[in-house]
Amino acid sequence: MNNTKQIPRREFLQLSALGLAGASLGLGGCESVKSPEAKAKIPIGLELYSLRGECKVDFPGTITKVAAMGYKGVEFAGYWGRSAKDIRKMLDDNGLVTCGTHTPYEDLLPDKVDKTIEFNQIIGNKFIICPYMTGKTREDWLARAEMFNKLCDKLKPLGLWTGYHAHQHDFQKIDGEAAWDIFFTRTHTDVIMQLDTSNCCDGGADPVAVLNKYPGRVRSIHIKPNGGGPESIITEDKINWPGVFEFCENRGNTKWYVVEHESSKNPLVTVARTFEKLRELGKV
Repeated sequence: MNNTKQIPRREFLQLSALGLAGASLGLGGCESVKSPEAKAKIPIGLELYSLRGECKVDFPGTITKVAAMGYKGVEFAGYWGRSAKDIRKMLDDNGLVTCGTHTPYEDLLPDKVDKTIEFNQIIGNKFIICPYMTGKTREDWLARAEMFNKLCDKLKPLGLWTGYHAHQHDFQKIDGEAAWDIFFTRTHTDVIMQLDTSNCCDGGADPVAVLNKYPGRVRSIHIKPNGGGPESIITEDKINWPGVFEFCENRGNTKWYVVEHESSKNPLVTVARTFEKLRELGKV
């Protein structure tokens, strides 16, 4: 999620409380040398921040529409006043699962984390992702890394995972090293690196290069276009999608592709188009 303005985003979270790639990379030929069991495709989820306006007006109806498009899971960024049990029923009724929650930093602190764990267990979520953090100094990010290592140790016995989601400012350098790298080179390998392809580009970094620095750590990734206009979807923009998919499907340990689109004036149409593009690319 693109969040150059911290206050509105934080308020939202609290108040809402591409085949083609294979051919170019030589992957197409891998089909003939695969084991008898076909390699499972990475499931496609949708970040519901993409449909925040629709969810505000009709949360249950929006969930039904997402399921009808073909998505297998949803990632939450707010709950629109619904209880965990209500959310779980909506998902079960529509054959969807939770593929992640964007959980505010404050809700991961020791005085709130047990309640956060309980909520996520009820809705069936395994990936508790912090969507936004800041730090002005190297020491700030080192402290964040230590906190997430401890949180990871607490969650792992419960079958849960934590991680951090990329924003533009994470790729700014502090004492010669990007905040993103200060954090992820000092956290356990079990701490999820949820790259947002568009936010990474906005920060001046190359998503494929960033991904390849961290094999095995991208259990969840936001696939979001960048550089193609407000209505563009993946492959209509400037991101190296063959490189992104090749990494995720071979070295990322990726469990979910999470579609996100923020700029469309017709988001239901845009996220449906994105899913069909993924189908066209052989990802569904």
